[in-house]
Amino acid sequence: MQKPTLPKGTRDFGPEQMRKRLFIFDTIRQTFQRFGFQPLETPSMENLSTLMGKYGDEGDQLLFKILNSGDFAGSLTEADLQAGSKKLTPKISEKGLRYDLTVPFARYVVMNRNNLPMPFKRYQMQPVWRADRPQRGRYREFYQCDADVVGTDSLLCEAEIILMIHEVMRNLGMQHFTLKINNRKILAGIAEAIGMPGQEGPLSVAIDKLDKIGKDKVLDELRERGFSEESITKLEPLFGFDNASTADTLTMLASWLDASTTAQQGVAELRETLQLATMAGLENAQLDIDPTLARGLSYYTGAIFEVKANGVSIGSISGGGRYDNLTGAFGMPGLSGVGISFGVDRIYDVMDELNLFPAGTGQGTQVLIVPFDADARGVALPLVTQLRDAAIPAEVYPDLAKVKKMLDYANAKQIPYVVLIGSEEVQTGQLTVKNMVTGEQQKIAQADVASFVRQK
Repeated sequence: MQKPTLPKGTRDFGPEQMRKRLFIFDTIRQTFQRFGFQPLETPSMENLSTLMGKYGDEGDQLLFKILNSGDFAGSLTEADLQAGSKKLTPKISEKGLRYDLTVPFARYVVMNRNNLPMPFKRYQMQPVWRADRPQRGRYREFYQCDADVVGTDSLLCEAEIILMIHEVMRNLGMQHFTLKINNRKILAGIAEAIGMPGQEGPLSVAIDKLDKIGKDKVLDELRERGFSEESITKLEPLFGFDNASTADTLTMLASWLDASTTAQQGVAELRETLQLATMAGLENAQLDIDPTLARGLSYYTGAIFEVKANGVSIGSISGGGRYDNLTGAFGMPGLSGVGISFGVDRIYDVMDELNLFPAGTGQGTQVLIVPFDADARGVALPLVTQLRDAAIPAEVYPDLAKVKKMLDYANAKQIPYVVLIGSEEVQTGQLTVKNMVTGEQQKIAQADVASFVRQK
């Protein structure tokens, strides 16, 4: 007999988990809608030509590729088999599961560019897949909730992302979080300042791992990537911004990188973004300008964002940034955009660990109606409709079983109220309502059951 198993890095979600997950989805969706974003969905699979080359070498290696259907093996030659995966892959696979929601969004924008109002604001909440090594807080299948706006380079969009992040986190009850912000132009200026102009890509890939592997190993990786000892020595100021205020960090960056026009532009953009967010009413900002924040995705060109929950050892729960030419790969150059992505799975893990879900989030049925016999069903069925019409989740136990079995069912589902209907209740119209938490029972007229439950 085959033992049922799940692929590594994937999970089932039972009813209680799903109700909590839906609380997260609904909270994020409501914020996106309040900020004027419209819903969009794209297919789970994309052509590999759409996906490859958009995430850097490391990202390409994490793509799940889908085998072509049909008999392709007969067309392979011995030379194909010996050529290695890079030459073999196009012959056996033309599609892959999406790695994120941003690249499919860019593809959609280009394909529908003549029908979209610009700027175009969309949100998308769908699963993505990465062939990563599964570990705590990291899965091979997980949901992202993205909001992007394309067709404008206004820094007001960055400011609104800051506002949305604060609203989502606070509405979820996650009061202790840090929004880290940087700008890829600053990273480009750092590369110039240490004598490695144009090498911000390798620099970013290395320092993006700072939280995971520490400063010494980051410097070792830079050496492996060809950075000289002189360059690494000049990089030292990068690690001296801890605990500095937002204003001090901007001043220190402007001073350190004064010779780089690109870096000065990045500092100015950050300063203006924060001013716009303040003008829009941001209060008690929980943000930190972090010059070491790199984010590995290669398409970011301006602001970059990352959100971490304080007090838990789980990675970033949200991230995003500005990209100036993502659609260029699809024949539509120069279309600037900026976006943010929330990782529902990590947010769930954080909220679960910190016990942040509101009481009743996992509650489903409020009332179970228990008819003792066929005559009792004549009372039970109109009552369940009455309760549902009053927006109270209710169900009738389907079998005429022993009362204990039906009460055990209510306890197993954590249903707070049970309505017992026997021959006496049918005759008098006074129904027995049992509170499953306190054990109390009382007689209530059928017409009053809904108001009784709602008052509790």
